[in-house]
Amino acid sequence: MFYDFKKIEEKWQKIWLDSHAFRAQADPARKKYYLLEMFPYPSGKIHMGHVRNYTIGDVASRFKLLEGYNVMHPMGFDAFGQPAENAAIKNKTKPDAWTHKCIKEMEVELKKMGFSYDWDREISTCDSSYYKWNQWIFLKMFERGLAYKKASAVNWCSSCQTTLANEEVVDGGCWRCHTKVEQKDLEQWYLKITDYKERLLEDLGQLKLWPERVLAMQNNWIGKSSGVDIYFRLKNSDKIIPVFTTRVDTIFGATYIVLAPEHPLVKELIKGKPEEKEVLGFIEKVSKESKLVRTSSDVKKEGVFTGSFALNPVNNEEVPIWVADYVLMEYGTGAIMAVPTHDQRDFLFAKEHKLSMRLVIMPKEGGLKLEELTQAYEGEGAQVNSGEFNGLNNLEAKERIALWMEKKEIGKIQTHWRLRDWLISRQRYWGTPIPIIYCPKCGIVPVPYQNLPVELPKDAPFTGDGGSPLGKVKEFVQVSCPKCSGPAKRETDTMATFFDSSWYFLRFCSPECDTSAFDVQEARYWMRVDQYIGGIEHAILHLLYSRFFTKFFQDLKMIDFGEPFEKLLTQGMVLKDGEVMSKSKGNIVDPDSMIKDYGADALRLFILFAAPPETELEWDQRGLEGAFKFLNRVWRIQENLKSKADDSLVRIMHKTIKKVSEDFNDFKFNTAIASLMELTNAVYQIGADKEVFSRLVIMLSPITPHFSEELWQELGNKESIFKSSWPKYDPELLIEENVELVIQINGKIRSKIQVPRSISEDKLKELVLKDEKLAAWLEGKPPKKFIVVPQRLVNIVI
Repeated sequence: MFYDFKKIEEKWQKIWLDSHAFRAQADPARKKYYLLEMFPYPSGKIHMGHVRNYTIGDVASRFKLLEGYNVMHPMGFDAFGQPAENAAIKNKTKPDAWTHKCIKEMEVELKKMGFSYDWDREISTCDSSYYKWNQWIFLKMFERGLAYKKASAVNWCSSCQTTLANEEVVDGGCWRCHTKVEQKDLEQWYLKITDYKERLLEDLGQLKLWPERVLAMQNNWIGKSSGVDIYFRLKNSDKIIPVFTTRVDTIFGATYIVLAPEHPLVKELIKGKPEEKEVLGFIEKVSKESKLVRTSSDVKKEGVFTGSFALNPVNNEEVPIWVADYVLMEYGTGAIMAVPTHDQRDFLFAKEHKLSMRLVIMPKEGGLKLEELTQAYEGEGAQVNSGEFNGLNNLEAKERIALWMEKKEIGKIQTHWRLRDWLISRQRYWGTPIPIIYCPKCGIVPVPYQNLPVELPKDAPFTGDGGSPLGKVKEFVQVSCPKCSGPAKRETDTMATFFDSSWYFLRFCSPECDTSAFDVQEARYWMRVDQYIGGIEHAILHLLYSRFFTKFFQDLKMIDFGEPFEKLLTQGMVLKDGEVMSKSKGNIVDPDSMIKDYGADALRLFILFAAPPETELEWDQRGLEGAFKFLNRVWRIQENLKSKADDSLVRIMHKTIKKVSEDFNDFKFNTAIASLMELTNAVYQIGADKEVFSRLVIMLSPITPHFSEELWQELGNKESIFKSSWPKYDPELLIEENVELVIQINGKIRSKIQVPRSISEDKLKELVLKDEKLAAWLEGKPPKKFIVVPQRLVNIVI
């Protein structure tokens, strides 16, 4: 007998949808639980990564519902972005038509999986009812000086007339038309996230329920570094090059300095020198590389000599000035001192280019010789070759050298941050229009609040020929200045899509609100998000920007908290044949075909059982088949229910309730499923009654909701299983029926015996004296004393 999963799943999906089964409403009398998975980009098809992410969230949501929480579990779409523009060009359609088509397709697929979303709260960031509030937030930031415009270098395709992300530069050319990419300075909009750097760093300490790996990534990205700005003077010049270091204890070992290719001094240093042509060629080459590649530890570092020298301020030694790819203008001062003996990256670079080295720290055990070095020594030790600081421990020397340099005015103790302001301008169509007007008389003028939203024009020419489509729509660009009513022009840049996803969790609290970005009272009830789930790839930017926006709303006094997500889970990827599933590798498994062959519940069961949520999951078709067989095995239990279950099965059931409850709370779904399988085996061996079977079905319901709803109805229940309650265990029934007692004779262990926990002393004495292992010791003589320590031991004195 097989259960008809297709019929059952379609039936319950319709019931849930028609009855708005998972609609959430604020109720101060009930404890809330806000569960959220990172919303998807609407590609039109869900993949196994989506299935895993959303199944994990759905199980937690349904479990909390059964525990009596008022659960909010919303879904929406991160709908703006470049992929829709590319698809529109390719398919000769409009981005909005393409996006809404994809959203409809994904809605169907998500509903097929049986996820318990409150579809009444659905949002799409490309709807003007949403991006109106993006513009409102931008204007609020503009008012406070947090949104500003400045010139910055970008990758520029002269053919497409647009900026390119580093990832869109392929072999030095535009990914779309292959035109050689240039560096171009453009006036662009930034958000001043650096104003929040201290709070963003300090408040990481509040996030006790976030993975340590994510906290470390955020910490490193914010990048607070305490050290010294050291003033290297150019040879034969009064010009100073400030160099930031966190290792001032190694300054006496600095044998060269390195500038970022973007450093403003480079072109001055090389002008008219024989090295000029080589350096300029190197700068152009590096400009096409992503900063991620340039700073990667497993990529060989490259550089060129500028032909110029500087003076080390602590000893007046000449040191050559190099330009290298691994130094970024964004960090510190854009210049570093290189100490090859005590920094591995500098060591490898110096070896490659035959640059000089000097030891300045000697390990405690001594014996370090420059000519024998095979790698940099980066540990602690005593200062050597360091002038008056010789013999000091380098940690003590670090502080003393810094103060000495400040006194001599050759350096300054400083704190530098890696975090930079957030560039949000995009020269694209499919995004939120930036609500700014440029007036020849009045300058930069914000769009008045009452004129929001600034909507995207529907008739923008979309050919891919180059330039922003917005700039070609006369009716959009040409406007009257809100201040002087004279002729003016709109901003034609749109916002980066990270802007949209930096506050959507607040919009879900009141998606229909048309007077504010979100209803303050609703947010006060639902926020913070109790459980947030998503991929590790969003561990830095999305989460950092979301934290930034939350603190901004706190400053506006719209909310009274500064962190949006209480608990974070980053699920692992789904692999096939040891590799991440992707179209290019041809190892995609289509969820639709799996649902067609085995049903959504079997797919949910398998994907939870195959691996813990945080780890990678290797796809195995046999595991899915096993999940399907298990569900059919449970289905057949209803055919042979007893009138009353044996006590032994009742005890097993209560132990299972305790274990599964704990595992669900800890997101250990694979071990919870293992416990449910063990209970099912016990049911087949001993036989279950309706009560035991009902509890098994309830415990399965967050994992296999359609299947469990149908069985619940078969058991005679009129209401949805999710209107019932999660079963509770009886602590008394967790106690083992039997205990093992140690048997001693004159204080020495001679045997062990299993007895019922509630055995009387007379019965215990009778059983012990019959133990064959004791016969040789007792020699048929009656004991002088029979001492019982309940549930632990018996001591016979002879």
